[in-house]
Amino acid sequence: MTPTTGHRRRFLSDLGAGFGSLALTGLLADETAADGDDVLRPRPSGVAPRAKRVIMLFMFGGPSHIDSFDPKPRLVAEHGRPLPFAKPRVLSFPLRHGNLVGSPFGFRRHGESGAAVSEVFPHVAGHVDDLCIVNSMHCTNPRHGGAVLEWHTGTDTFIRPSLGSWLVYGLGTENRNLPGYVTICQALSQGGANNFSSAFLPAACGGTPLGRDGTSAAKARFPFIKPAASRAVQKKELEMIRRLGRNQLELTGADRALEGRIASFELAFRMQAAAPEVQAMETESRATQALYGIDDKATEDFGRQCLLARRFSERGVRFVQCNSNGWDHHSGLESSMRNMARSVDKPIAGLLTDLEARGLLDETLVIWGGEFGRTPTAENGNGRDHNPHGFTMWMAGGGVRPGIVHGRTDEYGYYAVENKVHFHDLHATILHLMGIEHQQLTFRYSGRDFRLTDVHGEIVDDLVA
Repeated sequence: MTPTTGHRRRFLSDLGAGFGSLALTGLLADETAADGDDVLRPRPSGVAPRAKRVIMLFMFGGPSHIDSFDPKPRLVAEHGRPLPFAKPRVLSFPLRHGNLVGSPFGFRRHGESGAAVSEVFPHVAGHVDDLCIVNSMHCTNPRHGGAVLEWHTGTDTFIRPSLGSWLVYGLGTENRNLPGYVTICQALSQGGANNFSSAFLPAACGGTPLGRDGTSAAKARFPFIKPAASRAVQKKELEMIRRLGRNQLELTGADRALEGRIASFELAFRMQAAAPEVQAMETESRATQALYGIDDKATEDFGRQCLLARRFSERGVRFVQCNSNGWDHHSGLESSMRNMARSVDKPIAGLLTDLEARGLLDETLVIWGGEFGRTPTAENGNGRDHNPHGFTMWMAGGGVRPGIVHGRTDEYGYYAVENKVHFHDLHATILHLMGIEHQQLTFRYSGRDFRLTDVHGEIVDDLVA
């Protein structure tokens, strides 16, 4: 952030950002006006941004890296033998662990980069030269709840703002008629709403859920988007809210919670016209829908999510998350992994193809991964346990180096051993690609300055183009 922007953000933070009633007054005077000094207003970043927006493809449950993007020939060769070194001190289910189990899937090298991809991702393999594959990820927590929270917020212990919320807080949004942060069909278990919460940041920075786990993407809708009252009546209601808010602020002074609530009413008012149009996917051609796999029952759901993500992104939504729930393969690895990979493979490839064709990939950072990887040892005979010590995530577009594989795990895929990248490091790199230095994006709360990476995080320069 520039010094000017940084001072301004500190000023808003310290004084409680008491502009909500002013912004609401402007809204009532002119529905199209949105130039008030508010948290959603687009702001210049401190360094030259490589990307303008993020699409996160989150694979909830922990996809197996050694069955997807990190082949281990030695593990295959020693299938059935005992692990030749000590297991981690903390395991999720230690009594279920057996001997080594090699991947049941074949790997092939693809593209000019020659990166190896499992047979279960044939469509994504066609884009391997666009991918920046990080095979040396690691995190702290071996349990879903802690690890999911750690990826989304930078901590596995406390309630903190999510990555998407920090980006909206730091950069604002390019379209004030839509939320700056949308998450589609996200699971409400394992951390729940805390995974997309704004926590102590202004409420308008929080993620807006579209559906939830268990809701099909075809039926995922913003609730109450169709107004029950006329626009004239709503204007009167908003005027009453403004008047009550002003009276309260005269009594209490600046109040972040009240300001956030006013901003939410503003956004809901504007969304009534903008949100239904974004979700009208019948306006897309049959060819485009087929590109995302919407014409196939196996890929329809995640395909709809990915197409929605493109539609939200091209309209200026800063952060969109698509969620695939079901990657926790403690047993039945071969069939489960194959089915889950099939459900997302074509939609992801379709998204990358579509973004590139529309000239959006260079300015959109696409991220794929889950909360951790899986063990090279068998669990329940034919599954894999949680493994936070070494796993894979990949990025594409948005200023990353394409066609590279960064870091590696050991010969069995248990531990990251070369060019290790922690969640904090990847968060720092993502912020850098978006034009924000992670040490500078802070918010004062309860007497201290907080940031996404806390006191950690190093930008991984090798990942930046």
